[in-house]
Amino acid sequence: MSSTPRVALVTGANKGIGHAVARRLGELGMRVYLGVRDGERGRTAERDLRADGLDARFVRLDVTDEASALLAAKHIDEESHRLDVLVNNAGVGGSVSAPSEVSLDEVRRTYETNVFGVIAVTNAMLPLLRRSQAARIVNVSSVLGSLAHAAARHDPTGVFAEGVFPALLEYNTSKAALNALTVTYANELRGEGILVNAVSPGFVATDINGHRGHLTPEQGARVPVLLATLGDDGPTAVFLGEDGSDTGRELAW
Repeated sequence: MSSTPRVALVTGANKGIGHAVARRLGELGMRVYLGVRDGERGRTAERDLRADGLDARFVRLDVTDEASALLAAKHIDEESHRLDVLVNNAGVGGSVSAPSEVSLDEVRRTYETNVFGVIAVTNAMLPLLRRSQAARIVNVSSVLGSLAHAAARHDPTGVFAEGVFPALLEYNTSKAALNALTVTYANELRGEGILVNAVSPGFVATDINGHRGHLTPEQGARVPVLLATLGDDGPTAVFLGEDGSDTGRELAW
């Protein structure tokens, strides 16, 4: 391993959970790239973290643009030569309409970020992750993406009452697809020592839910950071949720 610090990339790191994850990884001594689409917001986030002495570096990254992901990987390669942690945090919400009333265009827009964006970024960063001796990929999902919990209409995280499980077509199915991606990449990469896991950070107050969540972004960052810093004996292809415990709660796919 190089003497340089561990290197992380967090997508959507200008605000909310992504910014909190980036801050915590920086506090743990990592060099953290803030993958942000908007230059002004990215530089503002970088200044915020650098003001606290953290090695934070803005890199322009639009996850819906494959060329942008490849350019971001090139930038990280030129500066740091490898990547140890990838946190696919960037995501969008969706309509609260009944599934039968949602347009295909709305579904496509959500999938561009929540699904296809994760594929684009992960594939672009894999050559750098393969240079790490202990690479970790963390996909920020949601309990709403669990098919098992949706079928039972049971939310083990306690956000929704028993028998209540919102049927949000774009968001829920995009997160279910993200969970499937997590397992698929985990199975490809487990022989290389790259651990790939998904996380439901809890009901965090963010733009996606109109800041109605009861957890702070800092609380929502806890389990993603836990998965980003797993040891060599850590799990792969697991789905962890925030439950206030030291280890988080394993959720059903």
